[in-house]
Amino acid sequence: MSESNMGGFATLDWAILAGYFLIIVVTGVIFTKRQRSTDDYFLANRSIPMFAAAISFLATSLSAATFVGGPQQSYSGDLTYLSSNIGSIIAIIIVAVFFIPALYKQRVATVYGLLENRFGRPSSLSASGAFMIGRVFASGARLYIAALPASLILYGDIAIRHQLVAIALLTVVGIAYTYVGGIRTVIWTDVIQAVIFIGAALIAVVILYNRIPLDFSGIIEALRNPGDGAASKLTLFKLGTEGFSPKHSFTLFTAIFGFSLLSLGAYGTDQDMTQRLMTCENAVKGSRSAIIGVLVGLPVTTLFMFLGLLLYIFYSRPELMGIAAPAYEIEGSRKVFLSFILKELPPGVTGLMMTGLFAAGLSSLNSAINAMSSSFVNDLYKHFRPNKSEIHYLKIGRKAVLVFGIVLGLFAVSSVFWQEARPETTLINFALMVMVFAYSGLVGVFLSALFTKRGSNVSVISALLTGFLAVLIMQTWFNTDLAFPWQMFIATSLSFVVCQLGTTKSITGDH
Repeated sequence: MSESNMGGFATLDWAILAGYFLIIVVTGVIFTKRQRSTDDYFLANRSIPMFAAAISFLATSLSAATFVGGPQQSYSGDLTYLSSNIGSIIAIIIVAVFFIPALYKQRVATVYGLLENRFGRPSSLSASGAFMIGRVFASGARLYIAALPASLILYGDIAIRHQLVAIALLTVVGIAYTYVGGIRTVIWTDVIQAVIFIGAALIAVVILYNRIPLDFSGIIEALRNPGDGAASKLTLFKLGTEGFSPKHSFTLFTAIFGFSLLSLGAYGTDQDMTQRLMTCENAVKGSRSAIIGVLVGLPVTTLFMFLGLLLYIFYSRPELMGIAAPAYEIEGSRKVFLSFILKELPPGVTGLMMTGLFAAGLSSLNSAINAMSSSFVNDLYKHFRPNKSEIHYLKIGRKAVLVFGIVLGLFAVSSVFWQEARPETTLINFALMVMVFAYSGLVGVFLSALFTKRGSNVSVISALLTGFLAVLIMQTWFNTDLAFPWQMFIATSLSFVVCQLGTTKSITGDH
């Protein structure tokens, strides 16, 4: 079978996929009846159970980039991506100890309310704007990744025009149930979707493991010695000269100095993530849900990486597979997991796997749309149109969901061409690389706000611009080979220094 004629969906597969969409529609309808205010629509009246917030936090942080990009990363490389979790653990401890208690203590509706209390309204407005721009970048890239399997299902290939149709369809679905149900729908469907995509990955590992004619020790030995002088695919940390190379994204040093800041941006300064932590009853439960979400994410990410290693043996080591080796070749590592799903799995299982992938993609899309709408209404609109009724703000919030959903779809379209121009960049790298643009400035500002007494509205705005422009220069104008975690470290450091130039005292005196 040629790559352009990949096996399509059977009737049972379509039935499973249809059942999934029916479930999320019903969930949205159920929670629609409970909405009376923006606090309910965006924060669920702080009534979400800790376990649900933790699972939603996990589902949002993983996304389709992990589902498709994780296997690609280990298939074409090794396990060094897992070392970045050192930075995630460092970051979540800081968020749980300092960020979340401050959010609950000051009773802010978004994380950017902290900056308003610390510096003034211009700072919160600027940070909220930076978040929305950055979230368009990050979630638009994830939407593009989720559209790849949709294109394969519908057309059997990932031609650009077919990717664009897939993006449009996913955008419509994502907007629909986010518009109807608000954050309650997003969180509870996240719980369902997390079970689906983690369960799908487990099934894929079991099936793939049973297809490989080696026992576990044989698989480990094959991965440890790939042949042709290649390094072990079980490498977790890059050491020696490679560990110090500024070109490598996943090393012990980038984990400590780069990924800790990148994760701090994701968990502590991004309304998309912090919004979940603010839906719990109190700060203690919010902090615990964050820590649980990150810790559970470690074995889940490892699961997807192990899946990529098994795919490497299945597709790239025919001498080990013998007669079980597939009779076709994979063109490009982006399609390796998708090829296995569509070509090797029986009807029903294929549908379940693709449902898991859509669950991962829609989880990040819906949460991003709701978070941007929340930030727009609470940080921007209410300040320019105060003293309106809650029903009025609720209607504006829903209209914002429509607008931001369309904007994300448009950026996903641009990501198609962006990625085509960088074919050597893995999907994981691409998804993380675009996040650096907004996070560098936001992290520099929040570190100044929470841990120093310096900063002003002018220096905050300047710091946000500095972070964005520094990354832009490093990624485009100079076409530098500097790995994106180091770009994050440099841009955040510059942003922090610029923010420290301001001397206005805190408005509340609480930091």
